[in-house]
Amino acid sequence: MEGTRPLLVEIQALVAETSLATPRRAVVGWDSSRLAMILAVLDSHCGLGLSKHDVYLNVAGGLKIHEPGADMAVAAALISSITQKPLPKGTIIFGEIALSGSTRNPSQSAARLKEAEKLGFTQAIIANQNQKESKSAKKNLEKTTFKVEEVDHLMALVAKLAVNMA
Repeated sequence: MEGTRPLLVEIQALVAETSLATPRRAVVGWDSSRLAMILAVLDSHCGLGLSKHDVYLNVAGGLKIHEPGADMAVAAALISSITQKPLPKGTIIFGEIALSGSTRNPSQSAARLKEAEKLGFTQAIIANQNQKESKSAKKNLEKTTFKVEEVDHLMALVAKLAVNMA
């Protein structure tokens, strides 16, 4: 979110095996400590083994993101890179990730979903918090072909993407 306006951005990730004792972490446009936290959660709760890989993360277009609403998008980009399978086309992903691996909806999720639909996205994967705002956003999108799927834990995101990527 830039003020009250949703700004959709592309998150790119590259995960590569390394022979170095300390894997490299290169981040452009996002908080490197937030990336370290997401990598730790993916390793600890999902068993992806990212601690033995170099990780490069980029926010396309030279933008800088300062909010945790992009956590799930970063996790999805990392999952896509390590499995070497693309994410489903036309999909927007957002939500905050806690240290426990649980997910939370960021503020103004309804505005984010509405903007995504306007820009031609066909589905969203968001955090499931049963928030009133989330329910109202989904209700507004029921009249369209826009599909909203919710996940309550990072492990569910990994499972969902593994199914969609196959």
